Amino acid sequence: MAYAFDFASVLEYREVLVDGTLKTLALTAIGTICGLAVGILGAVSRAWKLAPFDRLFAVYVEAIRNTPFLVQLFFIFFGLPSLGVQINEWQAAILAVVVNLGAYTTEIIRAGIEATPKGQIEAAQSLAMSRAQIFRHVVLPPALLKVWPAICSQVVIVMLGTSVCSQIAAEELTFAANFIQSRNFRAFETYFVVTAIYFLLAIAVRQVLIQAGQRLIARRTK
Repeated sequence: MAYAFDFASVLEYREVLVDGTLKTLALTAIGTICGLAVGILGAVSRAWKLAPFDRLFAVYVEAIRNTPFLVQLFFIFFGLPSLGVQINEWQAAILAVVVNLGAYTTEIIRAGIEATPKGQIEAAQSLAMSRAQIFRHVVLPPALLKVWPAICSQVVIVMLGTSVCSQIAAEELTFAANFIQSRNFRAFETYFVVTAIYFLLAIAVRQVLIQAGQRLIARRTK
């Protein structure tokens, strides 16, 4: 018997899909902002050997980069309450994304910082600039510009990885897909539509980040 496609049964739940998409974008946006902040702190600590933070970030980076994101999510959501830390599914999802992205961007930004020519730093020191001023005006903007494509790719990877947050009932896009499929029993159509949405989101997010980098970071390096 030929299979009869029925995408209308998926579009009946378009409000659920839109809500899941917006929550996925919100999770990605919050995770990106906070994760980059963590990454910058970790990168400067490791690149400039700021003890004891450089060792702490080294352990943190190795722990996150060598464990699955799903396990990290479960550890936060199920493990922390065992220690008395009460956390809901959205707080756990955001924290997991920040922790994961922070570890990867630490190494990415660190590579950019270490690529900064020493002559530029010495020139800034000769102008009596403080270490904080040198980092803010001389080191960080060019470093971010060098590694921004890699950061954009990592953010997209993390955004796609947020699909596992449905495992703790965080109502993002994959959770919406599971909900729809459990109602219309149209697995092919439902996951085809959601796959297309993720594909479009990945392209859109990458383009937005690239444009943001060109406008904000490149402008500061001129």
